[in-house]
Amino acid sequence: MEQYIIKGGNPLVGEVEIGGAKNAALAILAAAIMTDETVLIDNLPDVNDINVMLEAISGIGATVQRIDRHTVKINGSAIGNFNIEYDYIKKIRASYYLLGALLGKYKRAEVALPGGCNIGSRPIDQHLKGFRALGADVDIEHGKIVADAEQLRGTHLYFDVVSVGATINVMMTAAMADGITIMENVAKEPHVVDVANFLNSMGANIRGAGTDVIKIRGVKSLHKSEYSIIPDQIEAGTFMFAAACTKGDVTVLNVIPKHLDATISKLIDIGCEVEEFDDAVRVVATKRLKSTQVKTLPYPGYPTDMQPQIGVALALADGTSTITESIFENRFKYLDELARMGAVIKVEGNSATIEGVEKFSGARVSAPDLRAGAALCIAGLATDGITVIDDIVYIQRGYECFEQKLQSLGGMIEKVSSEKEIQKFKLKIG
Repeated sequence: MEQYIIKGGNPLVGEVEIGGAKNAALAILAAAIMTDETVLIDNLPDVNDINVMLEAISGIGATVQRIDRHTVKINGSAIGNFNIEYDYIKKIRASYYLLGALLGKYKRAEVALPGGCNIGSRPIDQHLKGFRALGADVDIEHGKIVADAEQLRGTHLYFDVVSVGATINVMMTAAMADGITIMENVAKEPHVVDVANFLNSMGANIRGAGTDVIKIRGVKSLHKSEYSIIPDQIEAGTFMFAAACTKGDVTVLNVIPKHLDATISKLIDIGCEVEEFDDAVRVVATKRLKSTQVKTLPYPGYPTDMQPQIGVALALADGTSTITESIFENRFKYLDELARMGAVIKVEGNSATIEGVEKFSGARVSAPDLRAGAALCIAGLATDGITVIDDIVYIQRGYECFEQKLQSLGGMIEKVSSEKEIQKFKLKIG
């Protein structure tokens, strides 16, 4: 079992290159099978979730050619299996995007019920509502979603709740339905827009992505494309908060600053200096952070995937802060681990009250999920002691070369796989 061992106390300083957006890439890889022609996708993050998705696509008969770490060619002309097995789904929830892609192209799909990080209930009822509205018969059989349709027809659909997954999944299916589909109360996240742009690059006719209403005119077939994934706003935000918590000076490169508006706003609230460029953002923290209140909301609100990172910052801030988590009910599990490092936190329902402390103490903690794991690494870098983080497989699901990028900024972090290596690290640093 691999672990991170961290010696904190060094401000993070320098520049870090941000990779492609994992959440956009997972959906775009699924959408790539919707044409019989070859699609080339680049700026792909080389992380575990992407590799699992490529395995799932290959497993149903598509040709997957890895050109390099960040580029892949996919050809879906030889797909003969419409069944996505549980082994893939339990590893990454986003495998369910293959449901919308297969249903749109072949009018049939079987996908195991979703898995992924245990951060709370993530129902798929809005996905199923959308598929049924388009004319598909959808049933749950033996732990699988089974969807088929003689014909898919455009429809007018209003989602009961804003759902990124449902917006993307139903958009893919509707792209190849007969007639016009109008989807209201949709998600507006940057990766929703990226998937729509990718589908349009293959010949789809999708308008309004990024607004409250998406209008789709179905097409008979899609064609080849070459496409580059947008930068990952969550990876960028993670390094921006790492700068804040360690009193550092970090510039994140290859970003779209507009996508970071909510994160930048909160960094300014807690006392950081933030400088925006065309494709980069610099964060400087010179003194103790200030308390604030934050509530997670769908985009353009503050992202739930950035909640643990700001939680670490507020645990070090001067004064009392509150976090209200309105998206996932299990997203506070990392706070128990942070308390082991000296944080003072009280959780009631979906709200956490945080009394800032001057500094954390090193401890052995466990990463309960992907974003929480990254946040605990930030906490470790902000201590004067040594922190060991278990279960880092979660972190590797969504961050490419995470420890190497932190090392390049002056962070003392190493990946280890035994108690002997932990002791060796301790001896090395004295």
